[in-house]
Amino acid sequence: MHIVQLLPELNQGGVERGTVELSRELVRRGHRSTVISAGGELAGQVEADGGRHVALDICSKNPLTAPFRVRQLQAAIRRLQPDLLHARSRVPAWLCRFANQSTAIPFVTTVHGFNSVSRYSAVMVSGDRVIYGSTAIRDYILAHYAVDASKLRYVPRGIDTHHFDPAGVDGAFIESFRREHRLEGRYVATIVGRITGWKGHDDFIRALARVQKEHPEVVGVVAGGVWHDKQGYLDALVQLARETGAEIRFTGSQTQVREIYALSDLVVSAASSKPETFGRTAAEALAMDRPVVASAHGGSLDILLDGVNGLLYPPGDISGLAGCIARALAFDFRDMRRHIVDHFSLERMTETELAVYDELT
Repeated sequence: MHIVQLLPELNQGGVERGTVELSRELVRRGHRSTVISAGGELAGQVEADGGRHVALDICSKNPLTAPFRVRQLQAAIRRLQPDLLHARSRVPAWLCRFANQSTAIPFVTTVHGFNSVSRYSAVMVSGDRVIYGSTAIRDYILAHYAVDASKLRYVPRGIDTHHFDPAGVDGAFIESFRREHRLEGRYVATIVGRITGWKGHDDFIRALARVQKEHPEVVGVVAGGVWHDKQGYLDALVQLARETGAEIRFTGSQTQVREIYALSDLVVSAASSKPETFGRTAAEALAMDRPVVASAHGGSLDILLDGVNGLLYPPGDISGLAGCIARALAFDFRDMRRHIVDHFSLERMTETELAVYDELT
């Protein structure tokens, strides 16, 4: 098959990384893979993995330029002659819907988040098949849209368990990172992800401050870059750590995320004001044999086995989060990596996604 995936840009992010990984796996299995986007730092990786990247502005929300961009996309689709189109975001989905009217190529959408309920968002449930990545997303779709449930398909994101493998870590990096951030001999609780309000960094800091009063051996690590215009929010988090007395290391964005998991004793997924669609951080940490404390909503409910490989707490409940972190210090976690390998591997995701494509081609 020749599969075309469409998304706004190819910079760092869970959707972007998943698109690149699927492209690579499609090529490995003998399929042709094209990704259409406005470009970004991951575009070169698509090409390096044997796929093709076509740069088009399917990112802008400007309605005045939409007709021109539809014609550009239509020309690209006719030139590429794909067997299937797979849109992963709202603007690309709308442009694709219009561009594909005359060609009627099978059209798949993936609902990656809890978008506001509107006619604009409804395009994401208009595919011939509609993929969702967690039980929470399915329930959200069915609650808010008059969609034929028989079109829905469950395809959780897959973790590259060959990369996220404790056996492959860069030991020299870990030692250097520990020294640089003064982590030797400490119990390291880490939150990984871009600095943005709904990720719950503020809850993490407040909870750590409480835990550290009884357990001074615990140190917090915030590993993530600033998301778009969130520098002010990062500054506020640093100030919050000072005010609460929380001992936190703000390390900025890290490229060797696998090693960050490996040097951590506990990984926290603290999404508060809205749930994680899937919970890639939690799944990656478990693949690295690291236990996870997560807020009990969204994709984390599918990934974590509460009281087995992780602990769940009510979203936004700082006391609950602090209690879970304190409990984790002496908890006997198990079935971490094996659970991800068995249920959430990249191989399993690819085969499930291909099964959806096969229904339409």
